[in-house]
Amino acid sequence: MVTKSKDIKTSDLKGFKYFKNISILLQTLHKAGCARDRAGNRILHMDQYISLLVLCMFSPVCTSLRAMQQASKLKKVQSKLKVPRAALGSLSEAAGVFDSKLLTGIIGELVNELEPIPHSAKLDDIKAILTIVDGTLFKALPKTVEALWYNQDNKAFKAHIHYEVLKGVPVSAKITDGNVNEMHVLAANLQPGRLYVLDRGFCKYELLQQIANTASSFICRIKDDAHIEIESSNNLSADDIAAGIMGDWIVKLGRGDNSKIFKHPVRIIKLKCIEQTKWAIDKRNNRRTDDTMLIATNRTDLSADTIALIYKHRWQVEVFFRFFKHILGCRHLLSYCDNGVELQVYAGIIACLLIALYTGRKPTKRTYEMLCWYLSGWADEAELLEHIELLKNQ
Repeated sequence: MVTKSKDIKTSDLKGFKYFKNISILLQTLHKAGCARDRAGNRILHMDQYISLLVLCMFSPVCTSLRAMQQASKLKKVQSKLKVPRAALGSLSEAAGVFDSKLLTGIIGELVNELEPIPHSAKLDDIKAILTIVDGTLFKALPKTVEALWYNQDNKAFKAHIHYEVLKGVPVSAKITDGNVNEMHVLAANLQPGRLYVLDRGFCKYELLQQIANTASSFICRIKDDAHIEIESSNNLSADDIAAGIMGDWIVKLGRGDNSKIFKHPVRIIKLKCIEQTKWAIDKRNNRRTDDTMLIATNRTDLSADTIALIYKHRWQVEVFFRFFKHILGCRHLLSYCDNGVELQVYAGIIACLLIALYTGRKPTKRTYEMLCWYLSGWADEAELLEHIELLKNQ
């Protein structure tokens, strides 16, 4: 039996003053997408549409396009967010009319306002923007033509995310078809002055050299069977050994023509790890067995234990993906065109940045829950501020 969803009431939505800063930034987008509006009678503008998207990120009762349309009817939403009553057709059309690329400037301004979150002092010596790169799939309807993945019945979009470790937030995203090669997307979006942290899926020697050519550096896990010719060895310190380092070498990576790709020395760190996979289980005594991983980098100035520490942070992006898709609800797509999906993903990134700005910490489920309780009227402002203050004092 299908039950009718409950209409959203004004009492369900509170705390609009926390949207004031982002509303001011979004005002620059007000005229976007109006080129074809020759009559000058457009009602829903880009800044208003994005405000509604961000509002839905923090309102558990707003889980669909129709819920967003219901929220736009409320006088308080109209007054505080400066949005009009929006028709369902206007909200659906907006996904294809408003250029998602315009949000990258807004995201950049918010990122610049963020201060680094607490971190190990060893990361202060990097002198580069520590950036994790990875992708995640958003499953789409089989009828969606743009989203290709496995076959005609399994379609998806892929979000290629750049995540800054020292700020604890994503800073950019690129939406493509589900079967687009992640390495090609990264190669087309490289920036100087960054230290890219990559998993084995990005282990292509040409890409790693391209990163170095862009005046950036890399820390990338390579395949265990990679061909290595050791040219020199570095002594391991007590900190290195304590971090599980088993070897630290300057090597020639690859064989044949592949060995000529790198123009500078490549450093390999052999790191002890415990793999959480079925292949690492010793079936005879049902215990995990020790395993190792090989980490390649062109940073010869960092200590081996610092490189191991940096690669350990790579899992932060996996935690973010779960927060982004399951907590913010972004796995439920409101649109099925590339631009519409990108608008929703960017709105999710803005939501994460707002949480980080208000709390001084990276977004977590507990903080998100407190914000939702406040916006729903279950927690008062004093309780929200108390939670934020506790985070700052940790």
